[in-house]
Amino acid sequence: MLAYLFVAIAVAFRFMPHPLSFTPVAAALLFFGARMPRRQAWIPVALLAASDVLLTKFVYGFALTPDHFVTWAWYGAAVGMGMLVGGKTTVLRVAGASLASSVSFFLVSNFAVWMAWEMYPKTLNGLAMCYAAAVPFFRNTVASDLMFTAVAFSIPVVLELLSPKTAKDSIVA
Repeated sequence: MLAYLFVAIAVAFRFMPHPLSFTPVAAALLFFGARMPRRQAWIPVALLAASDVLLTKFVYGFALTPDHFVTWAWYGAAVGMGMLVGGKTTVLRVAGASLASSVSFFLVSNFAVWMAWEMYPKTLNGLAMCYAAAVPFFRNTVASDLMFTAVAFSIPVVLELLSPKTAKDSIVA
């Protein structure tokens, strides 16, 4: 249930004012992948893709472009990264997945922008310019991914520690 709550928060967060590239999207996808059955992996991808369509077409008034499909594929990959964390949740694995999600999104999404849009020349220099222009957004991506992922994966631990059963077990021990 908590995984669905995090996805709902990530979708809602995108419709609220927030600093650029500072969202809980990667954290929600990683957590969902780590905690939910594989057969449900399409759900957060579909919800975030639907929010992309709503935001792009109706809020920003832009057309959908091929780079959206790359972003949606990345959503699926992020859920897959969460599956790799799975039941072996350690601080190192969660932090690694968070950083991997930040870096992979930066690389994949900016490559897609370079390919799909006419903002940069279709040369290696143009690709380098595209990545260089995205560096300020990458800082917020890394910060938000690490922060929100730490919070998401910490909440079940805190809830477990606060549950009456855990408190009762620690008194007996």
